[in-house]
Amino acid sequence: MATDPAWWALSHAQVVFEAVATIAFAASGLIEAARKKLDAVGVVVVAGLAAFGGGTLRDILLDRRPFFWVQHAGWLWVLLGLSLAAMLFMRARHFAPTERAMLWPDALGLGLFTAGGTQIALDAQLPAIVAVLMGTVTAVFGGVLRDIVCNQIPAAFSDHRPYAVCSFAGGWVMVGAHALAWPQWVALLATAATATLLRVAALAVGYTLPTWRGGR
Repeated sequence: MATDPAWWALSHAQVVFEAVATIAFAASGLIEAARKKLDAVGVVVVAGLAAFGGGTLRDILLDRRPFFWVQHAGWLWVLLGLSLAAMLFMRARHFAPTERAMLWPDALGLGLFTAGGTQIALDAQLPAIVAVLMGTVTAVFGGVLRDIVCNQIPAAFSDHRPYAVCSFAGGWVMVGAHALAWPQWVALLATAATATLLRVAALAVGYTLPTWRGGR
């Protein structure tokens, strides 16, 4: 049976994009670990939580085995290599420009992990709202776990720049695409593009979510 050229191209592109996204998420963990002046073990753990935490939590909730980083163990070597390189070469003056540069790959990772997580949950025949939440968990909770381990309120909950909201909105595109029986590659692309573009638009215009101003 001939391979669908569109799916083949997207699947290979997705590997590249997810690699960039995983590295961006790991880099966010490395920067936070460096700011907290953690030791080598702490650096690797925090970077690993940022990169793999969301997908691992999703797999635990869905009772899905093996975990994706167990199935693709090469990522663990990439993580160790990044951590070693960061400890050898990254200095405090590099934090701000690196963090700014990571915003855009991070937005792409948000979209791709939203699409992948939602797709996995829908394939497991879960209700739409659960599938969308699984996509959001996949995309967002690596950063949440990173911040919790570093003893601070997670940025996804406190910096007011839309992040989880973008993922949640993107997940519903996947649900709609499934309901309309779109090809899987189209559904993945539309979902990833929606979440990514919403995040990019929010960053570009400086939009922030309202703060709850509770009174007496």
